Amino acid sequence: QVQLVESGGGLVQAGGSLRLSCAASGRTFSSYAMGWFRQAPGKEREFVAAISGSGAFTRYAASVKGRFTISRDNAKNTVSLQMNSLKPEDTAVYYCAASAKAADTMSAYDDWGQGTQVTVYS
Repeated sequence: QVQLVESGGGLVQAGGSLRLSCAASGRTFSSYAMGWFRQAPGKEREFVAAISGSGAFTRYAASVKGRFTISRDNAKNTVSLQMNSLKPEDTAVYYCAASAKAADTMSAYDDWGQGTQVTVYS
């Protein structure tokens, strides 16, 4: 089992940037992929980005590609999500999750953090 704790959420004006971080513990960090998901009020949780254990492979949702960047530091057991050019529709609770592979479906992820709120105002 992996324990995950997100941080870095907050309130930001449209066009601004935020950097989310997720600290992991419990297993060898580089042995599993990590993903970010988000859930807006009244909507289902959706995939945002994922990264392989080595960091060599990444994938993004179409809605964030070119604006968000996922990265990881295996020495520090952290994964980050750099979010630029934020839009009001990016407002959601953001969750990090651990998986055997860098998948874009929730069912592939076994362990989840508690989430961090991101609010983008216009």
